Amino acid sequence: MISVEEAKQLVEQHTGLLQPCAVGLNNALGYVLSQDIVAPVSLPPFPQSAMDGYALCGSGKDGLHGAYKLVGEIRAGDETNITLKEGEAVRIFTGAMVPEDISSVVRQEDVTIRDGEVLVPGEVKPGSNIRHTGDQIQCGEMALGSGTVLTPACIGFLAGLGLREVNVYPRPRVGLVVTGSELVQPGHPLRPGQIYESNSATLAAALESTGFSVAGKMIIGDDFERTVQAIGTMAGHHDIVIMSGGISVGDYDFVKRAMEELHVETVFYKINQKPGKPAFFGKRQGRLLFALPGNPSAALLCYYQYVLPALRKMSGISPVSLEIRWLPMAAPFIKKEERACFLKAKVNGGQVEVLDKQGSDMLLGFANADALIYIPANKSGVGRGEEVEVHMLPS
Repeated sequence: MISVEEAKQLVEQHTGLLQPCAVGLNNALGYVLSQDIVAPVSLPPFPQSAMDGYALCGSGKDGLHGAYKLVGEIRAGDETNITLKEGEAVRIFTGAMVPEDISSVVRQEDVTIRDGEVLVPGEVKPGSNIRHTGDQIQCGEMALGSGTVLTPACIGFLAGLGLREVNVYPRPRVGLVVTGSELVQPGHPLRPGQIYESNSATLAAALESTGFSVAGKMIIGDDFERTVQAIGTMAGHHDIVIMSGGISVGDYDFVKRAMEELHVETVFYKINQKPGKPAFFGKRQGRLLFALPGNPSAALLCYYQYVLPALRKMSGISPVSLEIRWLPMAAPFIKKEERACFLKAKVNGGQVEVLDKQGSDMLLGFANADALIYIPANKSGVGRGEEVEVHMLPS
């Protein structure tokens, strides 16, 4: 049995990046760039008017003013070859190309139009309201670096550079296997001894909330041959396989034996923690396999602590772990066992409080939690006001 810290280190050490691939820009939100992007054009690509107004041709170090003859109009998108003489002006619109001989653009609300002339009452500084070529970025400059998470702003910026696709780290294909002969799908009647299967819904939602999804799912009874077949099939078609249930030491817990049958390399089995002690992490032909406890709360906790960091690292996302804060305890807590423990908790008023319903089978406590308190194995408890390590749950 290993410590929480050792388990996390082993997940980090045995997880690598997926092979980069090209994706269309419209589908790239949330992905991570696998290489630097150099601007293929300047932005803006030509001098632009920053607003609707009038482009003035004139000289004067201190500013432009007076009357200017109105000789034309330039709209956004026009390919203009207008040449202006000193003392002339053109009507211009936001984003339109500014001719080379224009000194400034004056806002339309700051002038008066009379008898074909633009009357500028105040001083307009040279260069006013003109976006110069490459003000945002010059052609050949670094646009976005490798490792950048593509946000809506990134997508729009790259579209403005004329890109249609980018090279990114793909999201892992996730296979999900849930075991248990006592499980019945929601919507069907229960017979004595049966319970509704909730782990597939829980883990699928946890994946979705953290930017991933289930690519394949199998729900099977407690049968050794069926377990071997399910794990082998999933490991053959997915980058990472998450199993729930059947990993403990009961007579009908077949997952560990099935992994041995499939020659899965064991990285670790059992963590000195509560809940989630019987957790497994292994590798087979470059694929990662996590076997989580069948108890719903323990399975979800292990997803956040061990599976999610692996998914994030495979996708190039950093940091890989949940956000950690150090907050004072709202009330004391005595730990009853020597194992490290994770407590479902709520952050309130700058403090963190332990919630009810802490059992490994109880999702209600998780449903009300926004954080997990981590108490190491070497601590017997924490006092009121004592700062503790708090792992913030994804919203």
